[in-house]
Amino acid sequence: MARSIIPLAAMEKLLKKAGAPRVSEDAKAALKDVLEDIGTKIGTKSLAYAQHSGRKTVKAADVRLAEREN
Repeated sequence: MARSIIPLAAMEKLLKKAGAPRVSEDAKAALKDVLEDIGTKIGTKSLAYAQHSGRKTVKAADVRLAEREN
């Protein structure tokens, strides 16, 4: 099993910020999985944009462009 990148406590904070009075462990884990999947897809696209521009460094503009396509 791969080590989690995003902590479950952060997932609880996000869900509570969205208005949830209580958050189950399963809900935290599900949100973590979804966000890590989306983040990986955006990261891969961002890297492709940077490489296409002849850069090794991924910039904020690359991430924003990749997010718009997601």
